[in-house]
Amino acid sequence: MSSSTMIMKKISLKNIASPKGFKATGIHCGLKHKKKDLALLFSEVPASVAGVFTTNAIKAAPLLITKDVVYQTGKIQAIIVNSGNANACTGKQGMADAYTMQKLTAEKLGIARNLVGVASTGVIGEMMKMDPIITGIQQLEPIDELEGAIGFSQSIMTTDTVTKNTAYKTMIDGKEVIIAGTAKGSGMIEPNMATMLGFITTDANIESKYLQSALKSITDITFNSITVDGDTSTNDMVIVMANGMAENNTLTPDHPEWENFVKTLHAVSQDLAKMIAKDGEGATKLIEVEVKGAISDVEARKIAKTVVGSPLVKTAVFGNDANWGRIIAAVGYSGATLDPYAITIHLGSTKVVENGEPVSFSEEDLIVYLKQPEVKIFVDIHQGAGHGLAWGCDLTYDYVQINASYRS
Repeated sequence: MSSSTMIMKKISLKNIASPKGFKATGIHCGLKHKKKDLALLFSEVPASVAGVFTTNAIKAAPLLITKDVVYQTGKIQAIIVNSGNANACTGKQGMADAYTMQKLTAEKLGIARNLVGVASTGVIGEMMKMDPIITGIQQLEPIDELEGAIGFSQSIMTTDTVTKNTAYKTMIDGKEVIIAGTAKGSGMIEPNMATMLGFITTDANIESKYLQSALKSITDITFNSITVDGDTSTNDMVIVMANGMAENNTLTPDHPEWENFVKTLHAVSQDLAKMIAKDGEGATKLIEVEVKGAISDVEARKIAKTVVGSPLVKTAVFGNDANWGRIIAAVGYSGATLDPYAITIHLGSTKVVENGEPVSFSEEDLIVYLKQPEVKIFVDIHQGAGHGLAWGCDLTYDYVQINASYRS
């Protein structure tokens, strides 16, 4: 099967445990007052693993442990995740606590310690309350049913208002291969994910090195193309586990159906990225910016992300204000190569700028459009063939309120 006849179908029951051999669960252990706060993702067999991590120079203890699993062990079988505490900037004790989480999870599951990843999210700079963690790990019983997957996705949330799940299936070597994902994140998503956790499972048979290269290329055009508020945190990661239980022939870039896998992984990643952008703290709208005509795809994404990240653009969208001057200003300071007299801008289907100059349009019609839950901005700079997309959200009163009282 060539990539031109690729089969990819979205699965209605979006379930991190849908791929063969995966189980999940989530419980309330006591880090939070009431909500679920401890989660476990488990593969029946050791899985190939790939990961991308924050570019912040300050990295949380659990993230350092998981990086070692990804880059030194090259295999993973389980991930223990808590919300309610980031275990970041907590010194030697924080590292010891993260290692304890890894050790206890391995003992609970009867697997090697270096096959367990650790992830945490929540407040930075507070010591972990280990008693509820220790007790909670003993209570975790992962299952391959929807209930377990829902519990997992609920347990990793912080200021998220909704769980974020997606799944697709494709065919490789005549075998059904499923790729599923769960993520959390609704703030501080810039420039390289930040305070975002993403977990992707697949039963595809693929070596870690090829999985890593696929994830890295996809991350640049999905998770790294979203922004909420311009901050970069200490805990963000995306982990992909591939346990091979679909029993397809080993995937490599030379495999005739390699593109099936890559495009399906891209679909899962883009879904999660858009869900995160849409669920930005206090957000009421998803903003998508599409740029074409740049000198390269990289430059196009730079422009798109600059526009969608502009506080003035975000507040204009919140206020249903068709103020295209804020958009063209952001294009101008993006640092991309451009000709100010060759720029065209559309808000939805309405052209507002042509050749860098205003075009007559109906303010009333655009107010109606800007009130929709998804707003699309199109920019053509007529310099080349580069194309890029970026996603973000509007900036609202509620964003300020949420972040002014995050610890209270």
